[in-house]
Amino acid sequence: MTVHVRTLDLPRTPGGTKPGTMALLTLDSGDPRRPFVLGQPGLGDLDAALDVAERLVREEGVVALGVTGAHHVFCAGADLKAVASIADLESSRAVGALGHRVLRRFADAGVPTFAFVNGLALGGGLETALHCTYRTVSGAVRGIGLPEAYLGLVPGWGGTYLLPRLAGPDVAVKVAIENALANNKTLSGPQAFEAGIADALFEPADFLVQSLRWAGTVLAGETAVERAEPADEATWTAALARGRAVADARVHGAAPAPYRTLDLLEAARTNDRDTHFAAEDQALADLGVSPELKAGLYAFDLVQRYGRKPTGAPQVDPRKVTSVGVVGAGLMASQLALLFLHRLQVPVVLTDVSAERVEKGVGFVRQGVADLLTKGRISSDTANRLSASVSGSVDKKALADCDFVIEAVFEEMSVKQDVLRELEPLLREDAVLATNTSSLSVTEMASVLENPERFVGFHFFNPVAVLPLVEVVRTQATDDVALATAFAVGKKLKKTCVLVRDAPAFVVNRISTRMFDEVVKAVDAGTPLLDVEHSLDELGLPMTPFRLGHFVGPAVMLHVHETLAAAFPDRYTVSDNLRRWVEAGGPELVTPKGPVALTGAHEGLFQGGDAPLTREEVLRNVQDALADEIRRVLDEGVVAGPEDVDVCLVLGTGHPLFTGGITPYLDRVGAGERVTGRRFHQG
Repeated sequence: MTVHVRTLDLPRTPGGTKPGTMALLTLDSGDPRRPFVLGQPGLGDLDAALDVAERLVREEGVVALGVTGAHHVFCAGADLKAVASIADLESSRAVGALGHRVLRRFADAGVPTFAFVNGLALGGGLETALHCTYRTVSGAVRGIGLPEAYLGLVPGWGGTYLLPRLAGPDVAVKVAIENALANNKTLSGPQAFEAGIADALFEPADFLVQSLRWAGTVLAGETAVERAEPADEATWTAALARGRAVADARVHGAAPAPYRTLDLLEAARTNDRDTHFAAEDQALADLGVSPELKAGLYAFDLVQRYGRKPTGAPQVDPRKVTSVGVVGAGLMASQLALLFLHRLQVPVVLTDVSAERVEKGVGFVRQGVADLLTKGRISSDTANRLSASVSGSVDKKALADCDFVIEAVFEEMSVKQDVLRELEPLLREDAVLATNTSSLSVTEMASVLENPERFVGFHFFNPVAVLPLVEVVRTQATDDVALATAFAVGKKLKKTCVLVRDAPAFVVNRISTRMFDEVVKAVDAGTPLLDVEHSLDELGLPMTPFRLGHFVGPAVMLHVHETLAAAFPDRYTVSDNLRRWVEAGGPELVTPKGPVALTGAHEGLFQGGDAPLTREEVLRNVQDALADEIRRVLDEGVVAGPEDVDVCLVLGTGHPLFTGGITPYLDRVGAGERVTGRRFHQG
């Protein structure tokens, strides 16, 4: 990490003024592949650069300081590896104090300071800009935000004080809470400008030149920078209430960081700067040694590493994929077709048994292309080309020239095997054939094939465009080339692939179903539905159990339960209440506001016993069941280690980072040792 300092004469303004000389600091990681981060070395370099800049102000008449980034990155924030190594409260407090001491020098420089945000600005990177007097941003920037609450921290280097005072509490709550807890959603450059975080927006081609010209006009008094009036009490109250509602909905009180962030935002209205920065230091000290942060950083690192380089991919050349076939044209198949078309930008062919279904599927894909165009994610030329590249047919011979063909037909073994029998002789010998089955045996499916070596499981999660996980399922017959092709396709689809051995329901559905099985057992025993729903709040899941069941579909849940009960009758059951729910059409049982009052034919849908459990008992049963099933998954070699399980649950079902996926949480509550006598992680 290096911070370069150079002086430059600002351009003459339109009014004819020579604004003077600026000392420009450039944050440079020294490697285009790695962003500049504010660990101890980065902060030390920045501190030394500010010493140089302030000397230039004193001795050489420099009239302003500027800071920008290199390699299309401004600053990625704190060094998370360094944060993860913090061992005690005082070391954690020292990190907060050092960041405050260095970054506030931009506010205390004695001359105007300018942040020229040329790229990614997360956490401490955005806070660096907030400490400056003025900010410009490039229109090409993607990735401006305060993700700390997502990881288990607070924006503790001035973010909770400076942002609400600059852009207002609404913007601060959106950036630090709503966006952070929405899987670290970020702002673009134009959005940051619109929100009042940046004072000026310039095109990327000559961003720095335009920023320097603008800075000169500000210094010359020719450009007046307008800021919003301070928010009134009602605005503060409403924004904070909205933030607390979001935190409750996302983490259910199970993680301290969002609430600590909200407390700091609330205090920012009346605190002076020094008092507030001391409060941020204390929050960082407390959270820096919390188990939730350790788990969050562990999971975040896993997700990043698996996204860059998945484990288990064979080291052979994959087949080149220049066309894709999708067997089926239902909702899941149509989502897959749209994803393949958008990401691979190759011809895609859908087939189904009726022209009506084919037409509907192709229409879904073309509407999806139109939606991408409307959102500005593709150009009009690309939209036209993609729309022309999707086609459909009732004749599977239309797939004859496809390089990669995936079936997504009805989830029944006999149906899938019939499709494969018909399909195999029509395809090229080097085509890779895949199944999107969620729970059926890929080995049994492949038993009807003459060439099972080219067959692979390729299990996506719904909604396909949102959830980034693909379970890549290898049978004993699958060859390395087919497997490597599946991994290569997954990477181009911008999915994270995890290698799993063929086993009933693979990883995510097997573990999630074991959890839901315990939940249904509690209802069967007579536990009130509302108690069951909130018994798992500590896990911070994105949906309560029966809301998730309604979202996935009770019929789908029943099918997976039946599959697993047949495979593991000692542990999985098929509840009569679950069957009744499906037979009744799967009515919604619970909303975010509470249970739905069922009437008419649905009244008394669930029938419970006379031995209800407490919420604590339900939670403990779920903890123990999860620890037991995950240990079995690992002992059976379905995946290589607990890290694979955690990545699968974070990316496949939205398990929060603060539980580490699941295994760090289970270690923390002692479930593994209770059930199996072993922890999942040592230390």
